[in-house]
Amino acid sequence: MKSSQLASSTVKIECWSFIELSLEGPIDGNPFMDVHLQAKFQHKQRVIDVDGFYDGNGVYKIRFMPDTEGEWTYSVSSNIAVLNGSAGGFVCSAASVGNHGPVHVGDTDRFAYADGTTYRPYGTTCYVWTHQEEALQEQTLQSLSHSPFNKIRMCVFPKRYSFNTNEPEHFPFVGSKTDGFDWTRFNPLYFARLEQRIGELQRLGIEADLILFHPYDNGQWGFDRMDAETDEFYLRYVIARLSAFRNIWWSLANEFDFMKEKKLDDWDRFFRIVQESDPYQHLRSIHNGTKMYDPTHLTIYDHTKPWVTHASMQYWELSPTTAWRKLYRKPIVVDECCYEGNLPQRWGNITGEDMTARMWDGFMRGGYVGHGETFLHPDEIVWWSKGGQLYGDSPARIAFLRQIFDASPEGITPIETFRDAPTLGIEGAYYLQYFGVHRPAYRELPLPEESCFQIEVIDTWNMTITALTGVYSGLTRVNMPATPYIALRAYRVERVGN
Repeated sequence: MKSSQLASSTVKIECWSFIELSLEGPIDGNPFMDVHLQAKFQHKQRVIDVDGFYDGNGVYKIRFMPDTEGEWTYSVSSNIAVLNGSAGGFVCSAASVGNHGPVHVGDTDRFAYADGTTYRPYGTTCYVWTHQEEALQEQTLQSLSHSPFNKIRMCVFPKRYSFNTNEPEHFPFVGSKTDGFDWTRFNPLYFARLEQRIGELQRLGIEADLILFHPYDNGQWGFDRMDAETDEFYLRYVIARLSAFRNIWWSLANEFDFMKEKKLDDWDRFFRIVQESDPYQHLRSIHNGTKMYDPTHLTIYDHTKPWVTHASMQYWELSPTTAWRKLYRKPIVVDECCYEGNLPQRWGNITGEDMTARMWDGFMRGGYVGHGETFLHPDEIVWWSKGGQLYGDSPARIAFLRQIFDASPEGITPIETFRDAPTLGIEGAYYLQYFGVHRPAYRELPLPEESCFQIEVIDTWNMTITALTGVYSGLTRVNMPATPYIALRAYRVERVGN
């Protein structure tokens, strides 16, 4: 609708949803490049500047995500007279149940929603699921709706790689591989379909970790070799269109160090463009390849830089998570640690037991770990690339992991006095310890003398919780099943008889 139709304080927009102003303007020339459109949104003394974008067919849009309840006003400015000067207002109402707002860094190396609710990413990877046929995209959403995943890594640009050689129907820029692309004009139809999927993910409670660049163009389209001006043009358009979605994260690149046309200075510049263009300061990261010989220090990108909100890592072993937390003092997300499956490539053929164990290991060290699945398929429909169905054993175990962590008290953190097994907890109140592939016949827990604890043996693979009879204090011997993938949980209870 036109902005004049919204110029009323009776219009209500839910907090962390978005209002969309739609204006009619010129179609001659190149509106993507020639027309500049902005709006100022104001609540009391606070003013937020938002860029608009051209959506094709003479339609210009501005989207805004309010984060504070109450009355807001807006005013539109443009270098085109017909678009300049619109004004209006709306009321931001309370968020509905399940709407916690966007995710930000909550406390140094932890995430939280805008309303303060703890957020732990249980992520998966489907790089180009939105570039597939409609039926397959719908199947992917159906699979996600029954999964434990609340974050998905996905690409803006199509990908040409093993088990992914189909040509997508639509591209971000106008044109095709055969006819070439017009790097000065975007394809609104492509973005409308992407927005539809981001909105559907939002309704499922899933964060869209959007990968802005990647190296797997393989000479097909040229998206990995755009010049500096086009890179910036693209970034600003994507942010103007998508930043009002509360479930967006910005991943500058997947395996950025494999992109030979880009230098480290380019990635710094991209980060600054994203940071200065995004009114809502969504999470920002960058994902490395495997050129990491010293896991305590990334020489290829410095995650301590202020525009990096969290580290998105690729590494096949999870013990460095402890060192990364201390080094970067930011949330550590190992988005790629190998995938459950049976592909011939080393990174795509670990077992479900191994995938589950790696996720437990990383979480127990105070970080977060992403899932991926790569089973051979007669039609080359591999989850990690195209989505579809989940076949592996690990998703059910990840759901169990999520159940355990969701039941834990607020504020659990690694306890380093337990040096031979990763342990999370709150001293004197709660302890969760994981043994991975190790299989002790018993353990001794040094519990506080002055308190009573309930102890449980958790089989993370068979998904069972066995409570020990009675309550315990002081140094306590716990008999174990001497099988791998066992965790212990001890939590303080009221002393019987007091």
